[in-house]
Amino acid sequence: MGFPKNFLWGGATAANQYEGAYNEDGRGLANVDLLPTGEDRRAVVFGEKKMFDFQEGYFYPAKNAIDGYHRYKEDIALFAEMGFRTYRMSISWTRIFPNGDEEQPNEKGLKYYEDVFRECKKYNIEPLVTISHFDVPMHLVEKYGSWRSREMIGFFEKYCRTILTRYKGIVKYWLVFNEINMILHAPFMGAGLYIGDLDEKEAERVKYQAAHHELVANALAVKIAHEIDPDNQVGCMLAGGKHYPYSCDPDDVLVSQLRDREDYFFSDVQARGEYPSYMLRKFEREGIQVDFEEGDVEILKDNTVDFISFSYYMSRVGTANPEIAEQTTGNVFDSVKNPYLPSSEWGWQIDPVGMRVILIELYDRYQKPLFVVENGLGVNDIPDSEGNINDDERIHYLSDHIKAMKDAIDLDGVPVMGYTMWGCIDIVSAGSGEMKKRYGFIYVDRDNLGNGTLKRTKKKSFDWYKKVIASNGEVL
Repeated sequence: MGFPKNFLWGGATAANQYEGAYNEDGRGLANVDLLPTGEDRRAVVFGEKKMFDFQEGYFYPAKNAIDGYHRYKEDIALFAEMGFRTYRMSISWTRIFPNGDEEQPNEKGLKYYEDVFRECKKYNIEPLVTISHFDVPMHLVEKYGSWRSREMIGFFEKYCRTILTRYKGIVKYWLVFNEINMILHAPFMGAGLYIGDLDEKEAERVKYQAAHHELVANALAVKIAHEIDPDNQVGCMLAGGKHYPYSCDPDDVLVSQLRDREDYFFSDVQARGEYPSYMLRKFEREGIQVDFEEGDVEILKDNTVDFISFSYYMSRVGTANPEIAEQTTGNVFDSVKNPYLPSSEWGWQIDPVGMRVILIELYDRYQKPLFVVENGLGVNDIPDSEGNINDDERIHYLSDHIKAMKDAIDLDGVPVMGYTMWGCIDIVSAGSGEMKKRYGFIYVDRDNLGNGTLKRTKKKSFDWYKKVIASNGEVL
């Protein structure tokens, strides 16, 4: 009983929230660079406000992030001190192909990630690599309209073939698109889609057409990975979180089920290899024309993923009568407030039991190994007078969620490959763009305006997680 001996404990970051160095060594501009802090951030994230270049009067935190590009050796050494067995990170597409449509890749970008992966391997840390953590080269956004264009598949295929060939034998765990379902909820952040000039029906069509192109590209990435190295394991990645019915009113139950289907559509295609009947009926009913090309059906069917990965921060609530219930705040997903759950200072509802619920649901649905690749708590950690950060709230949150994951393994028979806690070092928040919304075991001296020394300091949770890993999850 308990966690498997080969369980992959670790942490996770994303290039655009960690690296900085947005224009160094040939890197090109990406959509994720153009998410400002402040009141316009959500409009840009949602594809409602057009921002295709840096504009005066805005602060763009991804430009410098926490300077991981230059400090990765120091950070990986700290991860190794905690005992990490894996480190989930992403490759910036524009470091490899700055515009996205070049004939030849950028060697400096390829060499940089090779150095990072070899630094991980030096400490026996397995890299778990996300190929696209929301990244889209802005040249492809402006010239082709991003993923609404079929031509994106070819550019992405070339990018995948390049990195999968270069890192053969160094990286064997891959995720293709981070939180692929976010294309419906945050189109510009998630997929470089600006839809502010479209009516509601056309915006829906564009999002689902772009999703189809990503799903075909995902299947091709799986195909290429398996051809290049049969030892490669490729997973999909879903923004997870079960919708609970607000009440036992059957209408609430149904609404919750239908809301879940919006997200499971993506993993249904990636894991089962075909469009589910409920989505085909939706397209027919709502007049959404999604164009398939010859061979798409076969590509999807023949290249399903090896495992299911997902993020889990909180559960959500669905109701047929939202006007009678209070809404949550602070997250991209709209949800009704659950009266049985406490909330973080950013309004995220804390539900460790929901971790077990989603693990059971995903395994029952797909019968494939699962991997929890994001889970964490954003807290405004403030050092005390001696510089110590006693983040007991985070320790309590993570302990409860890991215990729920252990119950899913022990009591429910769910095969879980690993756990990478989100933001293992403080990074820029994807949701708000803030630095004060901190997730890490390691404090980074940087504020919301980019000020600070960037000095790394271990929090109390650093030593706690070290003990968790050393005990293989027995000491929580």
